[in-house]
Amino acid sequence: MPFSKGLRTALLAAPLIAPLALASFALAPAQAQTLNIGIGGAVTSADPHFYNAAPNHTLAMHVYDYLVGRDATAQPHPQLAESWRTVEPTVWEFKLRPGVKWHDGRDFTAEDVAFTIARAPNVPNSPGGMGGFVRAITRVELVDPLTVRFHTAQPHPLLPVELGAISVISRHAGENASTEDYNSGKAAIGTGPYRMQAYRPGDRAELVRNDAYWGEKEPWEKVNLRFINNDGARSAAILSGDVDIIDQVPASDLPRLKRDAGITLAEIEGVRLIYLMPDYSRTGEVPFVADHEGKPLARNPFQDVRVRRALSMAIQREALADRVMEGTAKPTGQWLPPGTFGYNPAVKPLAYDPNGAKALLAEAGFPRGLRITLHTPNDRYPNDAKTAQAIAQMWTRIGVQTQVEALPWASFSVRSNRQEFGMRLSGWGSTTGEASYLLVNIIGTFDRDKRTGASNSGRYSNPELDAMTSRAASTIDDAKREKLLQEAVRYAMDEQAILPLFQLVNTWALRKGLTYVPRMDERTTAMGVRREK
Repeated sequence: MPFSKGLRTALLAAPLIAPLALASFALAPAQAQTLNIGIGGAVTSADPHFYNAAPNHTLAMHVYDYLVGRDATAQPHPQLAESWRTVEPTVWEFKLRPGVKWHDGRDFTAEDVAFTIARAPNVPNSPGGMGGFVRAITRVELVDPLTVRFHTAQPHPLLPVELGAISVISRHAGENASTEDYNSGKAAIGTGPYRMQAYRPGDRAELVRNDAYWGEKEPWEKVNLRFINNDGARSAAILSGDVDIIDQVPASDLPRLKRDAGITLAEIEGVRLIYLMPDYSRTGEVPFVADHEGKPLARNPFQDVRVRRALSMAIQREALADRVMEGTAKPTGQWLPPGTFGYNPAVKPLAYDPNGAKALLAEAGFPRGLRITLHTPNDRYPNDAKTAQAIAQMWTRIGVQTQVEALPWASFSVRSNRQEFGMRLSGWGSTTGEASYLLVNIIGTFDRDKRTGASNSGRYSNPELDAMTSRAASTIDDAKREKLLQEAVRYAMDEQAILPLFQLVNTWALRKGLTYVPRMDERTTAMGVRREK
């Protein structure tokens, strides 16, 4: 099935006008086999199933493989599974790659796949797990050591794509293992191109090449995956030569980096949406939300679509993209960029209309406005806290007095998933390249048994939208499924289930002499870094 229709990719070479000598940026012979990567955003665990977040996946992609891989433009390709097919409308058969070894030398078999599918949605204390990717599977059948069948309750054409998000783990290392066992390295036994040597939370992961890897041999003997949350520190690290590549290049530093003869940039239009999500988990009093005098409200104002639309209409998305993001984002009224599967060209951003917003608030019973605290991470997405501050000013102009509380991602993510915030700024990358990924995980009703809404921190719930999503997911015909997804996109955005702001353009900076294949899913991997030929 199609997932992307030719999204833009560009590699930008910097002009040779910086005063620094190119030799100072060349890879030193003694370090030629070591690659230092600086990534923004915190890796919260080395357990590949603990948290469905891009930094965690970045680490996991080095150590583990997937049944179905995804390339830089979100296209599926064989990885641990050599092929797959439907043998019945509700049965998928996957043929596994022979000769694959775990890092400890043991054979990879279908039993490991079955163990992975059972564990992935059931990791204790996960703030946003993997249940949505395996929700359709009712039974795993082991046909032989290299053949596995997945039984589903109804036809589910998206299953191969969804399995592309599940790192396959070893049964012998993972049985009875806790998340801490993965963090310590005890259970971190994968089949991937690198072995985990050390994981230091808040600092780095140290990786060494897996010389027995079944695929292409990597040129890097060692990879240091450094977690550099501060934007300025990341830019300083690449400029000084402390690291070889960084992601999430700060927009304010782009002009300087473009001018530097020792730096090359790579970029691609990504699938990461930055959005706002209100709290839907309460009908009564909501934390950090009050009337115009600061008194708690007896009812949750965000349950009223007029309030949500008013807040959305008060946002100047063009200003956010142009001024705050300095041209590194594109305003949007939905969660996928043009050219992706399920993008609805008829759904536009709500027009900026402060007077209309005030009228809607008055109609909803708040003629004198509200008081809100907008919570945001300050080290997860490019300009996340600055974006929140700009929105606060826009809302204050329509009578919604807004304060911003910015938190480190490690704290923000935990509190957000406990429904401690009234309004939050967050992000979601639809790495499958199609619309159901967000429909299931972000605005699908939170249900542990059905494995939906795993990352639905606001607890939005709409049975009609859930039914539309389910109907689309079980439709085999691509054209019909896309039409159903487009209808679900329109419905969700009419509801303003989330308040979309903009989509990011993903940018990397790397030292002269290296190349990187930019990824729509924004992940930064050593496997994509090569020396120029």
